[in-house]
Amino acid sequence: MSTMRRVVTRVVCALAIVLMGEQVAAQDILIRNARVHTMTSAGTLDGADVLVRAGKIVAVGSNLAASNATVIDAAHRPLTPGLFAGVGSLGVVEVAAVPDTSDESFRLRMPVWEQQWRPEFDVTLAYNPASSLIPVNRIEGMTWGVLAPYRGDSIVAGQGGAVTYDGRYDALIPGSRSLFVQWHDGDSVGGTRAGLFMLMQQAIREVRSPPAAADRALMLPAGREAFAGYLNGGRIVFNVDRAVDIRRLIDFTRRNGLKPVISGGAEAWRVADELARANIPVLLNPLDNLPDNFDMMGARLDNATLLHRAGVRVAFSSGHVHNARKNRQVAGNTVAHGLPWEVALAAITATPAEIFGVGATRGHIAVGQAADLVLWSGDPLELSSLAEQVWIGGAAIEMRSRQSDLRDRYFQRLKSARP
Repeated sequence: MSTMRRVVTRVVCALAIVLMGEQVAAQDILIRNARVHTMTSAGTLDGADVLVRAGKIVAVGSNLAASNATVIDAAHRPLTPGLFAGVGSLGVVEVAAVPDTSDESFRLRMPVWEQQWRPEFDVTLAYNPASSLIPVNRIEGMTWGVLAPYRGDSIVAGQGGAVTYDGRYDALIPGSRSLFVQWHDGDSVGGTRAGLFMLMQQAIREVRSPPAAADRALMLPAGREAFAGYLNGGRIVFNVDRAVDIRRLIDFTRRNGLKPVISGGAEAWRVADELARANIPVLLNPLDNLPDNFDMMGARLDNATLLHRAGVRVAFSSGHVHNARKNRQVAGNTVAHGLPWEVALAAITATPAEIFGVGATRGHIAVGQAADLVLWSGDPLELSSLAEQVWIGGAAIEMRSRQSDLRDRYFQRLKSARP
C-alpha cells in the first residue's frame, strides 16, 4: 500500500470512530407495552408505556398517548435504565500497553520522604468522548460510568466523577465529583499501612490549620483548597479490601467527619454490621473470590449477599476498561449466589447513581429522569440476552462499534470464501 493510501485509510478510520460517538438528535418517543423495571418504589410494571420528550421521561403508565412521537412496541420485553459501567478509566485509556494513550494517573516520581499530594488533579479533564472503547460497551447497555484516576505516587490519586457516554465533550454529570484514595499500600507511605493514617491526619491538619510558608507541607495551596471540599461533606472513595483496615477506616472517617465510600471491599462481609451502622456503601467486584494478595484472604462469592442482608448498599464495578460491559455478567453472578434479582439490577442502575449523587437524574425510570433506557431481548442479567436498542438522553444510539464492524466484515468474507 502506498504512503498516501495509508494516510487516507487512517483518516477515514479516525473519522469513523468519531462519527460513531455522535448521537442522533433526541426525539419524542413512546415505548409501548414494555416490562418496565423502574428501579423505584413502583417496582416492575408489566405492559407499561414510557413517554420521552426533549430527552427526559415525562410519563410512565398505561395507555399513554402522544402525537408526533415515534412509537415503539416493546412486546413485553424488559426495559431498564441505562446500566452503570463501573468505576474505572473508560474514556482516558485507549490501549493499556501504549503510554501515550493512557491519561489515568499523575506521577511525580518522588520518594516517599519527598511525597507531595496533588488532590487538585482532575482526571475528568482528560476524558475523550470519541474513544473507540465507548461504543463497544455502550451497545451492551452501558450509558454512564464513574471516571476515576489510577494511583500515582501518593495514596491520594486525585479527583474523578460520573460521565455520560452520549458523545458530548461536557460529559461530567453535575454533583458526582469524588476524591479517590488508595488505602491499602504500605509501600507508598514508608513501608507500613500505619503511615496511611499518619499522613491523612497530617493532610487534614494542613487544611484546617494551614502551615507557615517555611514548613514542609504535604499539599500546595491549590491542593489544600481542593481537599477542603472533601472534608466538608464531599465524597471520598477509599480503595481498601482487608477487614481490619475497613474497620479502622470506619472509625477514622467518623472521628474526622468524612463521607466515605468503600471500593474493593473483598473482605467487607466480615465487617458488614459496622458498615451498615455507619451507612457506608460498598463498590465491589463480586467475582473476586480468590486471594490475589494478603488483603483478600477472605474473598468469597457471596460477599454482596452478606452485605445486603446486613443492610449495606452495594454497587458493582468489574474493574475492566475495555470490557466494562461485563458489569452485567457480574450482577448476574450475584443472583446465583443468593442476592435478590431486583437488588442485583439496582446495583448496576439505581444504587450507584444514588451513591455518586446523580440519582435525581439517572438510574431510574421515572418522570424527570434523563431518558437513558435499554430495551432487552430477554432477562437483562442473562448473558444470552442482548440490548436491542439503547437511548441516552432520549437519543437512540447507533447499535454498532468497531468490534461489530470487524465481525461483520470478516464474517462476510468467510461466508463468500466457502464453497
